[in-house]
Amino acid sequence: MKHTISVLVENKFGVLAHISSLFSARGFNINSLAVGETEDPTISRMTIVVTGDDRTLEQVDKQLNKLIDVIRVDDLTKKNFVDRELLLFKIEGDSSLKAVLGRLKAEILDENQGIMLVQFCGSKKETEELFNGLKGYEIKEMVRTGKIAIAKDKE
Repeated sequence: MKHTISVLVENKFGVLAHISSLFSARGFNINSLAVGETEDPTISRMTIVVTGDDRTLEQVDKQLNKLIDVIRVDDLTKKNFVDRELLLFKIEGDSSLKAVLGRLKAEILDENQGIMLVQFCGSKKETEELFNGLKGYEIKEMVRTGKIAIAKDKE
């Protein structure tokens, strides 16, 4: 089962390495990892997507909570949450591609010699719809943020 975990940590050197090594040591592959400052610049939020069973993930949760730089760990999978991913990509196309991108709510940031630089932000379902809509077009280059997520309910 895929789990989306939100981890609030001290915004300090080495914290990311400690946390990623904890997952690695337990044989978890991190499917997605996004880290950024919160509203407080001394605190960062890590959104980690990992596959594993509940029992093993419970152990990882306990280990994370033992780390001195960890403030709070939430398995958002068990909560009502919203997630998004940002994609930037270059794609070659014409006016028909522009129509497809518009329908899929992707934004063309730049266009030069038939190559479009496109931005898209959406949920997993919306991202899948984007890729399905772009079948037949060749994406030249792409970068993705990985999933970011936040609980809907008040903490």
